[in-house]
Amino acid sequence: MPQSLRHALESGRFDRLAMALSGLCVAHCFLTAVVLGLLASAGGIFDSPIFHEAGLALAILMGAIALGHGALVHRFMMPAAIGSLGLGIMAGALTMDHGWQESAYTLLGVAILALGHDLNHRASH
Repeated sequence: MPQSLRHALESGRFDRLAMALSGLCVAHCFLTAVVLGLLASAGGIFDSPIFHEAGLALAILMGAIALGHGALVHRFMMPAAIGSLGLGIMAGALTMDHGWQESAYTLLGVAILALGHDLNHRASH
């Protein structure tokens, strides 16, 4: 494992980065659903399925690295389990039609994933 990645994992930076990404996801979902929904031409870009699929893939990758590393280091599986639940809810939301239900499930999943990262960060320190 590269030294910089190891340092980021051990210092909790990776979890903080993942939580920041969760915050950006919340902002994206809110802006897409409320603000950009009013502007049909701009809303189409950010409402594209590939945008959501790429975001979920990034969340899964970061979650696997940060939460998996945390579980191995502090031997506490709850953060990884909670984070995985959040990822699962987010993945399930991708199967839904675009609308308020999809946004609600996505935001719920993001919040649960962020909680998992927060617990992981706390358990590491």
